[in-house]
Amino acid sequence: SFVWLPSSGEEESSGERGVLHTWRGYSCSVTPDKVLLSRPVLQAALGAKHGVLLVEGGQVYSFGELPWKQNQALSGTTEPILEAGLSEQHVVSVAAGACHSGAVTEDGAVHMWGDNTYGQCGLSGLSVVPNPTPVGVVDCEATPPQPVRILEVACGEQHTLALSTRHEVWSWGSGCQLGLLTTTFPVWKPQKVEHLAGRHVLQVVCGSSHSLALVRCLPPPHEARRPPLDKCGQCNQSLYTMTDKEDHVIISDSHYCPLGVELEEGDSKSGSEVVDGEVPEVAAESHGDETDGTKASGGLMATGVKSSPYPDEQALKDYLKRLSDQSLAEHASKNPTTVQCPLTEPADVFISDPATPVAQSVTPMGSALNHLVISCASAVGERVASTYEALSLRKVISYWVICSTIVKCGAGEGRERPEERVRQEEHRQGKKSSSLGDIREEEAEGLNRRLSLPGLLSQVSPRLLRRVSRPPVRAVALTPVGVAESDAHLPSLQTEVWSWGRGQEGQLGHGDLLPRLQPLCIKGLSGKEVIRLAAGALHSLVLTAQSQVYSWGSNSFGQLGHMESPSTIPRLAKLSEGIRVWDVGAGQNHTVLLADGDCFQPILYYSGQQVKEGSLETSQDSVCAGGQSCAALADRNVMGFIASLHELAAAERKYYCKLTSIKSILLSNLGPACTGLLQNLVGRFGRLSQLTGQNSASLTSFLRRSRDVRGLVVLDNAHLFLDTYSEYCTAIGNLLVMGGFQALVKPCQDVFGKGAEAVQKLSECCEDGATLADVLINLFYLPVRHLHEYGRLLLKLATCYEVNSMDYQKLQDVCSKYESLALHLKRKRKEAEYTLHFWKSFPGKMTDSLRKPSRRLVCESSNKALTLQNAGRFSVNWFILFNDALVHAQFSTHHVFPLATLWVEPISEENAGLYGLKVTSPEESFMLLASSPSEKAKWLRAINQTVEQALSGAGLDTSGAVMRADPPISRTASYTFYKDSRLKGATYEGRWVVGKPHGRGVLKWPDGRMYTGTFKNGLEDGYGDYIVPNKTLNKNDYYQGHWKDGKMHGFGTFRYATGEVYEGSFQDNMRHGHGMLRSGKLNSTSPSVFIGQWLHDKKTGYGVFDDITRGEKYMGLWQDDQRQGNGVIVTQFGLYYEGAFSNNKMMGTGVLLSEDDTTFEGDFSDDWTLSGKGTLTMPNGDYIEGSFSGVWGTGLKISGSYYKPNIYDSDKEKSCTLKLGRLAVPSEEKWKAVFEECWSRLGCDSPGQGETSTAWDNIAIALTINRRQHRDSPELLSRSHNKTLESLEFIPQHVGPVTLEKYHIIRRYLIKACDTPLHPLGRLVETLVAVYRMTYVGVGANRRLLQQAVNEIKSYLSRIFQIVRFLFPDLPEEGGLLAEAPNEKKDSDSNGTKIESPKPGRVVSSSALLLPVLLPRLFPSLFTLYALEKEKEDDVYWECVLRLNKQPDLALLAFLGVQQKFWPATMTVHGEKQQILSSTKDACFASAVETLQQISTTFTPSDKLQVIQLTFEEITQEVLSLLKQDFLWSMDDLFPVFLYVVLRARIRNLGSEVSLIEDFMDPCVQHGEHGIMFTTLKVLLLDPTVYTHIPVKLNNT
Repeated sequence: SFVWLPSSGEEESSGERGVLHTWRGYSCSVTPDKVLLSRPVLQAALGAKHGVLLVEGGQVYSFGELPWKQNQALSGTTEPILEAGLSEQHVVSVAAGACHSGAVTEDGAVHMWGDNTYGQCGLSGLSVVPNPTPVGVVDCEATPPQPVRILEVACGEQHTLALSTRHEVWSWGSGCQLGLLTTTFPVWKPQKVEHLAGRHVLQVVCGSSHSLALVRCLPPPHEARRPPLDKCGQCNQSLYTMTDKEDHVIISDSHYCPLGVELEEGDSKSGSEVVDGEVPEVAAESHGDETDGTKASGGLMATGVKSSPYPDEQALKDYLKRLSDQSLAEHASKNPTTVQCPLTEPADVFISDPATPVAQSVTPMGSALNHLVISCASAVGERVASTYEALSLRKVISYWVICSTIVKCGAGEGRERPEERVRQEEHRQGKKSSSLGDIREEEAEGLNRRLSLPGLLSQVSPRLLRRVSRPPVRAVALTPVGVAESDAHLPSLQTEVWSWGRGQEGQLGHGDLLPRLQPLCIKGLSGKEVIRLAAGALHSLVLTAQSQVYSWGSNSFGQLGHMESPSTIPRLAKLSEGIRVWDVGAGQNHTVLLADGDCFQPILYYSGQQVKEGSLETSQDSVCAGGQSCAALADRNVMGFIASLHELAAAERKYYCKLTSIKSILLSNLGPACTGLLQNLVGRFGRLSQLTGQNSASLTSFLRRSRDVRGLVVLDNAHLFLDTYSEYCTAIGNLLVMGGFQALVKPCQDVFGKGAEAVQKLSECCEDGATLADVLINLFYLPVRHLHEYGRLLLKLATCYEVNSMDYQKLQDVCSKYESLALHLKRKRKEAEYTLHFWKSFPGKMTDSLRKPSRRLVCESSNKALTLQNAGRFSVNWFILFNDALVHAQFSTHHVFPLATLWVEPISEENAGLYGLKVTSPEESFMLLASSPSEKAKWLRAINQTVEQALSGAGLDTSGAVMRADPPISRTASYTFYKDSRLKGATYEGRWVVGKPHGRGVLKWPDGRMYTGTFKNGLEDGYGDYIVPNKTLNKNDYYQGHWKDGKMHGFGTFRYATGEVYEGSFQDNMRHGHGMLRSGKLNSTSPSVFIGQWLHDKKTGYGVFDDITRGEKYMGLWQDDQRQGNGVIVTQFGLYYEGAFSNNKMMGTGVLLSEDDTTFEGDFSDDWTLSGKGTLTMPNGDYIEGSFSGVWGTGLKISGSYYKPNIYDSDKEKSCTLKLGRLAVPSEEKWKAVFEECWSRLGCDSPGQGETSTAWDNIAIALTINRRQHRDSPELLSRSHNKTLESLEFIPQHVGPVTLEKYHIIRRYLIKACDTPLHPLGRLVETLVAVYRMTYVGVGANRRLLQQAVNEIKSYLSRIFQIVRFLFPDLPEEGGLLAEAPNEKKDSDSNGTKIESPKPGRVVSSSALLLPVLLPRLFPSLFTLYALEKEKEDDVYWECVLRLNKQPDLALLAFLGVQQKFWPATMTVHGEKQQILSSTKDACFASAVETLQQISTTFTPSDKLQVIQLTFEEITQEVLSLLKQDFLWSMDDLFPVFLYVVLRARIRNLGSEVSLIEDFMDPCVQHGEHGIMFTTLKVLLLDPTVYTHIPVKLNNT
């Protein structure tokens, strides 16, 4: 095994590194000699009679007897020979077995050489492999098969194991020690050990015929426990056996299967494994004191501590033989294939046969934590290589004290089964130690750790119970629940040891002598924090994090170091007190240990066979053993770097052992006294202890690596150590302040006696006469002293580097952090003691309410240094400053001011020499007077500093940070109001500025009201959510929107508990401005919707009310929630009313039309009730004039005259002239509030009154604020929306004459602005679209509303255009001309183009600018109205279209009167020209027809006109290609051709399309080219002769 030893000072100057020494066995005259090589040796591995060395640079040397080399004499060689076969490779680790060797290269490839009789070299067909040859390790289960990268190999006598980078085990060779499910040997090809698949293996070692693996524990399963079965799942044997004896019944709950396969039932595994003839011995260990297992003999229990029950060798052999025969016979009779099956923990360990020994295992107190040990080497045979630093080995090798006489066991005495395995040298350590899984497991385990024992914290994790055969043990939970992530960099202490192979000497550790074909976990080592393994020929060793060694197997030469007889279960090796082992090696019949004593110089222990021969030499830098020789590697470092590293590692190991003993002796016995604070302290202690253990293991393994200082955990994860120590220290302080240590005195005396000497001894307290409480305090503060040790040793390491190097800087920085934390924690301790002292003197009644664990005293004014200004003469004012509050105490009362919401400022001292401080809290501010300027400065500084600390997080290490003079004016804090009438009892949490909530925050009232949002000067201001519980309905009112001065103000949404929802503007907590109210339980079926203007919470102004239940829609004026003024009502039955309303009823003059055009014009007195004079007109034109009364739709009473208009009497056509809309609200009076809100957003009080620059500023602000709000919830914005917002950040130039180019920039800007509701214009357009749809959809889709709908859009255009002209003041007014750019003028003249009346593109019009934005959004509702209005005309036209389209092309052309020269003769189909036949349909002018059909896919008139123009162009193109010459149309020629195209286009609602174009056409277009073409289309449609004559012509022909 490799062991690192520090150098003694005398040889430091030589600076040698990696010198190897070897010797043979142990005798008094052993003198190790150096073996000199050109390069330092990094690793040595020893076999039976040979050795392998790895030197710097990755080269490999062999020495000793090498019978597989052809040119090598049998006598062997002492001079190492270079293995040339590996010179091209960079080897990182080597291993030696009995007669074969292995090496692993940097890229994970394995090379083997030596004896291959049993296939141990993994190469088939060769009995001997003379030179290193690569062995392919391939994962055949992967597709395609993948090569496996290997970390390290271990060699036995007939087998080899390899550990892959994925921490799986592969094996080859012969024997059951391979762990493979096969009986055919040898296994030439490396196979995966499937039984360990899915587990994280950290190390593998080989004995001569057994194998061991160090495995990281699995996290505890989370599923519920299943009830245990009473039959074994594999072999179906009973899990419980009962044996009836004369006077008692013995129940055994253990069951063994020879395969060793373990099945998990539920969450627990069996207690002790018992072969029916034998119960295994399990080392009993209680609080670190080891005793031998309790033995039972003849039914009487006797303890055998030193003496063995078998006095001579023969008796022992007989016993072993009897045991194995009996157990095998019994098993054969039952069932040959038994399986080791798990059980729940027994309440006790029962005995199956009173005559056999029994033991009960108790895991040490404390948690089983993860541990990683990187072993540098392990060995079999009799050589030991140990690293040591220039100590002469003679001084070092002291004889290992063995407690009992050596009993020679005949089992494997003469045979040499050397094998040896060395850990490689490790850039890979990081991977091994990353144990995040274990940390998670730790947390889970901490949670599971509490058993239901009253008043007691019991630490029995399910996994521990499952892995170890023992009854539950009471203990305090020493493992904290939460573990930081950085533990990922630390080695795992939660490990298990698995063994398999031959067990004839008990070397498997399962308590029997049976072989195991499969890996099986050794129960006795669960929770022992094993970090390293070593295997001798027939014995096994493990090293734990507590620096203890457990051994088992053959003890023929005392190599186990603990008793005469061999052991079949792990037992603790006996070492003198204070000896801490940190490396182990095993030879064939001996063991080598490397340990620290009280000084950090290493001591080498040897135990086992004594050899009289001389010694054989190898090289230096570590230790290994094999055959009958030992080897040691030593290091000498010029600057003492290695010595410092060793000192650091030794100190950490010693410290961990100390922590473990405190944990096991003291903390585990304080269980019943556990209060919450003590429990917390114990948890923190456990966390600290765990971290130390992991660091100790990490340092030990670090010594075997490249030793680059950058890999030190103490450096890289300094923050983890600093945080853990800070938390631990806070926990002690809290317990101290609350008088917890005084309370612990009695429980301690109960457990340890009156003097509690055990505790005194632990605490190393040297003061005479210290009370037990002080001793305990000192004991718990011990770890804090260790911080100085870290600082000192890191500084020592730093001195090994150049002052300006990076490493020096890093060490220096971290060192100062540890030192400053140590000072800071010392200060914290003083504060805690000062506070404890204060509470002792403070009046008791207040103490109870003010004393808190985390509260520390800063200063107090008992000396009258601080008084209240204007206080009464006899009043007592005592001010006490704690680290979290300022307390003002009076006679019997006190008031606590939390520091987070306390502001203090000095008052100028000019007036009358007063030294004043002004203190401001959220609800009070008062003046304090100090007795002197120095007192004033002291209190001001004290209050400011404690406020600053309270804000930055109390108890954090602020010692390193530079303290600010004053705490910030603005801060985040929580406060509960107790005075303020509006806020009484409310709690505010959020931002503050000088005593007032300011910024984001949450305000909660005791009655359930809650506001979440922004504040300004103590009032809600900005955007916020407000919830008000409605007690009667048991639901909440919920407001979400804008606030101002503590009231709802601006846009918001209010969801009432009743189910109503209001969305719109607020002012002073009332609905005010434009808004929409939906009523009804579900919005989808809401019985009514109102959208319109509100004034002081009432509907006032223009609004639309949709009464869904009655199927009526009202559009008109309101006052105080009632219909008042002019309005229009339409119903779902087609009734239409327009006229006056009063007191919510139709009252006054009005016009009523029914679906069939029956019209009444006159007076009304109530809804649908005629009352007074009027005229009733029939659909055929007859009318009645007179006075009417009655409800429309029931019988009407009429007294008047009936008129039948004469056909020739043209005077009386007044009935036809009824113009609707006169009594409706004028369109420019509608939605005034919507436009006013837009103007106010732009900063104008009324339309057009304001500054353009202000408006642009407001737009920029609105966009920025909205973007910021949406940045918090990006899912609300699509990517395109984001781009739109980005492009809107550029404000177009809005001053100066507007040219065509600038006009287009403005147009593009408007399109984008109207595209996002975050822009005031976009918001306006969005609202207008909403109100328009609300008005004209559903019941509002009434054809009589068409004209109003058209006028409404026109009024939108003019009013939006007014805003656009306000933003762009130089834009010409409606119909004005754009300025021409100077270069354009020249161009137009030089080209000689004739300048027409102003080009359409040059004229500014609101429709051209804004219709593209508005119309697409309003089109569906508008076009529906057109379609309803034009229904009859469209039906006539469509009937004609369908009839004419039955004709083939040529017939139709002829009938329409198209001249023959315009008839196309050919058509193109799929690129081929074909003749047009008389039967051809839909071929002539096909492209023009297709073009015209696109008119239905466009929205704006200009786009539709463009389509018509393109259609004309297509017709012209086709005719030109026919005539092959220039050609000008006459209307007579063109008209029939165009008519043909229109008919063939089959446009259903052509009449509606034409009306829409006509209504919205740009005035300046009417006389241009577009105008003429449109007129042509209109004539086609409106001239009834076109439709009536054509069919007649056709029919006649």
